[in-house]
Amino acid sequence: MSQTRSILMYHSLDDTGSVISISPGLFRAQMKWLAASRARVVPLAEIRNTPGAVALTFDDGFRNFYEHALPVLEEFRFPATVFVVSGYCGTWNHWRQTVGGIPRLDLMSWSELEAAAAAGVTLGAHTESHPRLNGLEEKALDRELISCRAAIEDHTGRLADTFAYPYGEVNRRVRDAVGRRFRLACGVRLAFVAPDSDALELPRLDVYYLRNRRWFEALGQAGGAAYITARRWIRELRPLWN
Repeated sequence: MSQTRSILMYHSLDDTGSVISISPGLFRAQMKWLAASRARVVPLAEIRNTPGAVALTFDDGFRNFYEHALPVLEEFRFPATVFVVSGYCGTWNHWRQTVGGIPRLDLMSWSELEAAAAAGVTLGAHTESHPRLNGLEEKALDRELISCRAAIEDHTGRLADTFAYPYGEVNRRVRDAVGRRFRLACGVRLAFVAPDSDALELPRLDVYYLRNRRWFEALGQAGGAAYITARRWIRELRPLWN
């Protein structure tokens, strides 16, 4: 995959076709292709320093990660990071959704998260209740960050020093608060990673845009880079059209 560094962002592995979903079969095919192509799949913490590498991230901690992704990751010995919404563990995604068509999805329990961590999965924080962080007052913002990290570490005994912003929403105040408590943080800007990418707002490639096999397999090529750039421009311009 050339010298391109990519963080792939997954949410749910299900067959509903929603904007946060890809099928378990497609996920397996993507991982099989990465293995066959000998792409370097590395832990998130190593992505900026590893040319040609891929890091795998999963937001929200859906139970279908445990059911469908974890066995595939173990088969191919791929590391991954799951960002956990601590206040909803063992329940379902009944936080406020910002787009329509999101299915009701169960979330992993603490015992399932502990088992995933024991299998080598890194657990990161995704807040306590999945709010829009930019609108929170300071105390509420601190609670979302501190409580989430503490819950993960208390329940699993694993360090949780990485973070993902719900909805990708981040301003300077939120970034600074995250930076006081976490080593790395992921946003949702559709771009490749560079060695000098901001450690507190790492860009990621939403696999919603990579469901077509052609574009997934072209990530390390000039055509794939051009496609990602075009998709980013369209997504960033869309609010101006509404």
